[in-house]
Amino acid sequence: MDSKILFLIVSIAVSLLSFVFALWLNAWIKKQPSNNPRIAEVGALIKKGANTFLRKEYLLLARFAGAVALLILIFLPHPIWQGAIGDNIAMALCYLAGTVFSAIAGVIGISVATIANAKTAEAAKSGIKLAFMTGFRGGSVMGMAVVGSTLLGVSLVTLFTKDTTALLGFSFGASSLALFAKAGGGIFTKTADISADLVGKVELGIPEDDPRNPAVIADNVGDNVGDVAGMGADLFDSNVASMAAALVLASVLDAATGGVVNAAMVFCYAAAGLLASILGVSMARMGKKGPTHALNNSTYITTAIFIVLTAGATALFSFEWRIWGASIIGLLVGVVIGIASDYFTNDEKNPVRNVAKASGSGPAFTILSGISYGFLSALPALVGIAIAALAAYKICEPIGPGYAMFGIAMAAVGMLSIVGMIISNDAYGPIVDNARGLAEMGNLGDDVLEITDQLDSAGNTVKAITKGFAVAAAGLTVIALLGTFISEVNTAAAEMGLPAINGFDVMNPTVFFGMLVGAAVPAVFSAMLILGVDRNAQRMVAEIHRQFREILGLKEGKPGVVPEYDRCIEIATVGALKELIPAGLVAILITLAVGFIGGVEAIGGFLTGNIVTGLLLALFMSNAGGTWDNAKKYVEAGNAGGKGSDAHKAAVVGDTVGDPFKDTAGPSINTQITVVSLIASLAATLFLSYSIF
Repeated sequence: MDSKILFLIVSIAVSLLSFVFALWLNAWIKKQPSNNPRIAEVGALIKKGANTFLRKEYLLLARFAGAVALLILIFLPHPIWQGAIGDNIAMALCYLAGTVFSAIAGVIGISVATIANAKTAEAAKSGIKLAFMTGFRGGSVMGMAVVGSTLLGVSLVTLFTKDTTALLGFSFGASSLALFAKAGGGIFTKTADISADLVGKVELGIPEDDPRNPAVIADNVGDNVGDVAGMGADLFDSNVASMAAALVLASVLDAATGGVVNAAMVFCYAAAGLLASILGVSMARMGKKGPTHALNNSTYITTAIFIVLTAGATALFSFEWRIWGASIIGLLVGVVIGIASDYFTNDEKNPVRNVAKASGSGPAFTILSGISYGFLSALPALVGIAIAALAAYKICEPIGPGYAMFGIAMAAVGMLSIVGMIISNDAYGPIVDNARGLAEMGNLGDDVLEITDQLDSAGNTVKAITKGFAVAAAGLTVIALLGTFISEVNTAAAEMGLPAINGFDVMNPTVFFGMLVGAAVPAVFSAMLILGVDRNAQRMVAEIHRQFREILGLKEGKPGVVPEYDRCIEIATVGALKELIPAGLVAILITLAVGFIGGVEAIGGFLTGNIVTGLLLALFMSNAGGTWDNAKKYVEAGNAGGKGSDAHKAAVVGDTVGDPFKDTAGPSINTQITVVSLIASLAATLFLSYSIF
């Protein structure tokens, strides 16, 4: 048995182990006591709303995926009239498999998160440690499901097709579903969040999760469909894309030597990463230093376990130590970028406190200071990505031709190796956020609210770190995908008798044309998503005003008077489904247009411009939004004037601006740049055959 088959089997076994572990975590959560009737009632409303939205979203996306699969069947990897119909069928099936695996991960995450939120709220009555464990283990089910699905899906596609181009089809399926799932979930959650905050906090001065507010249930539903299912799909996409890029490059290197060692290394390291995440999650505990320290400590422990496991495997199976070094550089840079994001978004650090202080002078100063810190935060992350790519390239370059770009791909695999832990930390955030709202609506008392506030604050801080990590991972992944694109182009060029390409000259007007267009796409994509949130939130604000005006006794909180929660959930659902397709479709169509106009050279420039501006905007928006969010919470904790002050109202305005930045447009750009990179690789033959210039 060769080493590639061995590690394919190991990868499948470890992925199945992650599902077993997820089932155990799920059973542990369900055993936790839950007997408050009001919490059960509200929790049921949240679960119903989340499932309704997800069902409608997936039905819409199923139609879209069916249409794309038909186009793939006709045109990819070669037009069907050129023969080899089996390759086209395999590509279409792999694409559909990618969408299905991504959707399943989202469904699992939602089903657990909407149970864990109520369990966490009631666990807070017994103390912060049990509440933390409940919220974290709820998020960990999502982490195990996403990474287990990734490894299982990639392993099965590789095992059955033995075709790396089909693997790109699987990755495209995961990415396209993630693009729309993240956009749709983000529009839903920020529509409700902005509307609830502006009317509740700014206009009426009522608490954040006051049950009188008609948008409060929609806000809690949005936490699940946006931050659980959406972010899970985002990181599922990045993980699949990093493995696909590495395996495409590995197959070229292995073909040149007649071996399988490079592909075997990809599966070995991916399996070690998932195993490290399983061990890290199982050991996570909260000590005396609070939930934020516990979450960060679990990440560091998982990182250390991965380093030890991969070093042992590299020594045992005689893998190349330089490639191991590139993987570890990627992982360590990911952790450092997370720490840099923490500095700009943690309310214990100066940027957040300075924004809170500036809020005392009015919302204009809140916006100006938050934007400034958001731009500043992009520098360390972009420098980190650049250093990781350069170091991985230089370390692996001496091995031989092609290994330098493979080193970058393995740095991306290394950075995403602990993604199971990263998703667990990220999904913890919306669970404890919901728990805080349920505790308030269930009248569990100030002591419980204080505990859930601590958990929620830690969730916001760690979410900012995970978003920075996700952007950095996407950055290295798409650089590797650029190498994959060149590899696919050269393969197609060799078949057509055309010369190979080694890179793209920016002084070439065709390349420069593509670069300028590619640089504009993330800005247009972001604008369309933010405008979608804007339009939808305006509709919901009008609905909230109507209910407070027409439902007698609602504003006063008279017993038995309940708002029409379903109306706000319906507005958020319909608006999100209406707005989620256009932005993603525009990015896809512009990519195809550039390819058919300027050919592969224009696409090379397009991808370069798209990557650079996409990473900048994603980092800026994610961190600026996190800064505004935690500045608001810092004021609400009694600082810079406290609740009800002018600083508080200004901070809420800043938070509403930051909401679509950090939870809709910012994280969606990660997926956008991955999607266009995969389209470029899949359509490389078409761009070579049919282009104007």
